[in-house]
Amino acid sequence: MTTPMPGTRPQLRRARMDLLGIYLNDHLAGSTVGAGRAQFMARSHRDPPYAEPLRHLAAEIAEDRQALLRIMRSLGVPQRRYKVAASGAAERLGRLKSNGRLFRRSPLTLVVELEFLRLGVKGKELGWRTLRALAEADGRLDEQELDGLTARAERQTSTLEELRVTAVRDVLLTD
Repeated sequence: MTTPMPGTRPQLRRARMDLLGIYLNDHLAGSTVGAGRAQFMARSHRDPPYAEPLRHLAAEIAEDRQALLRIMRSLGVPQRRYKVAASGAAERLGRLKSNGRLFRRSPLTLVVELEFLRLGVKGKELGWRTLRALAEADGRLDEQELDGLTARAERQTSTLEELRVTAVRDVLLTD
């Protein structure tokens, strides 16, 4: 790739829709897992300081998934339902993992779930940043919307990190 000369405008390139479609469907699969896990966590953790932030995060993550679907529609990217179905099933199966306890949740589960969700939100943020980088070449992408989604993902990452550190202290430290 060549760098444009100073003072010249770079030539606009078009997105490879075949690859972008795969990329967005992979993010949709990830958002399906993240939204499902966030909803499950919001229902499972009623204790302060986790309950309210988890409910708020779950609602926002569900909204972000809807935003991704809207963006895919605006770009004419079809939803690959098999990826969505497989990722949803994988998320539900993931709840059955061994945690050292037979009939109840391990206290460590909260730490692991928060780490998992934080990784997912960071991936979502990178997806928004990727779309933002393409927005200059594709007028169907709303730069302001993508900036807002990126900022929200950054806030979600910060909230999840605060919750994770609290959980680590609650779970792994003794009196």
